[in-house]
Amino acid sequence: MNRSNSRSGGANLPALRHHNASLVLDLLRVAGEGGISRLELAERTGLTPQAVSKITTRLRAEGLAAEAGRLASTGGKPRTVLRLVPDAGHAVGLHLDRDELTAVLADLSGATVAVRTCPLDLGAPAAEVLATAAHAVRTLRAGAPRTPGTADRQVFGVGAALPGPLDHRSGVLHRVTGFPQWDGYPLRDALAERTGLPVVVDKDTNAAALGLALRGRAGTDFAYLHLGTGLGAGLVLGGAVHRGARTGAGEFGHQTLQLDGPPCGCGGRGCVEALCLTADAGGDIAEAARVLGAGAANLVGLLDIDRVVLGGRTVAAHEDAYVSGVRAVIEERARREGAAVVPVTVAGGGDRPVAEGAAQLVLAPLFGRAGEGGGQRG
Repeated sequence: MNRSNSRSGGANLPALRHHNASLVLDLLRVAGEGGISRLELAERTGLTPQAVSKITTRLRAEGLAAEAGRLASTGGKPRTVLRLVPDAGHAVGLHLDRDELTAVLADLSGATVAVRTCPLDLGAPAAEVLATAAHAVRTLRAGAPRTPGTADRQVFGVGAALPGPLDHRSGVLHRVTGFPQWDGYPLRDALAERTGLPVVVDKDTNAAALGLALRGRAGTDFAYLHLGTGLGAGLVLGGAVHRGARTGAGEFGHQTLQLDGPPCGCGGRGCVEALCLTADAGGDIAEAARVLGAGAANLVGLLDIDRVVLGGRTVAAHEDAYVSGVRAVIEERARREGAAVVPVTVAGGGDRPVAEGAAQLVLAPLFGRAGEGGGQRG
């Protein structure tokens, strides 16, 4: 099932990547174990029953779909219900944080079937960082279920998410905040060579936002604010991850709130990230949440988004305090401006949503969903 595809595809996926097959696969994914009939697939996609029949026959031959039973007859022939086969393929998602690596193995449904964490020094030489990442990929890949009747473990690729800025399309890093030595490093190609798998690279916040969007839990217009070892935003606008013309959108942590404030690792002063992390490190969680809320309120006013989602290990350590603090600032601004109050929720799971979203960087294109592009064959 590992067949070649264009570099723009983002992963080494089956030769089913045309639009109609993606529509059908996505409906199978959403339907879950209960499945969906060919007639309903035709109604929802607008395709003819004959076209749906050809597509589902191909999906079953590829092992991606299977029968899930039959619907009771309403006068005609009982209809066969089809479902996605989750373990027909997998992807590895990596979150390369400044001090820790989180790696997950996700199946086609997006469910995490294995997790691995280990210390990571993002400031170490590139060869050491890549060796740690590649070892995690090999470990998870070795545990992936084998496709029935073959000797293959179907791992379609690796999604790697880490702090920005970076170029999502080329997989080249820029001046990662606090680690300028990564500037210009071709992480995508280097990791693909190490693992023998296609690789997609994106910012940690974009990966997490993609995962949330695919699960449908945050709406179509929201901002994911990740506060961990740094602070950044993933933006979903119109249901798609917004990366910007140069894939640099979401550098939320480095907006200036105090012109003569404390220095930040980016080289500026008074950044939201510096103010927020300094307050948190000093134990003043209320102040950290207030600062984060000020930045979030600016974002809500600028983009008119419907929801703010908080995540990251720093938020997870004081979840209620951060949610209530950020919400208070946003509500106060809404009252002042006579605007609607935007809800503030949490992603949960600490840093894990980043790794899970990184796996979706590989899987989402199979279903015709946001996050496509930038892959490189191994």
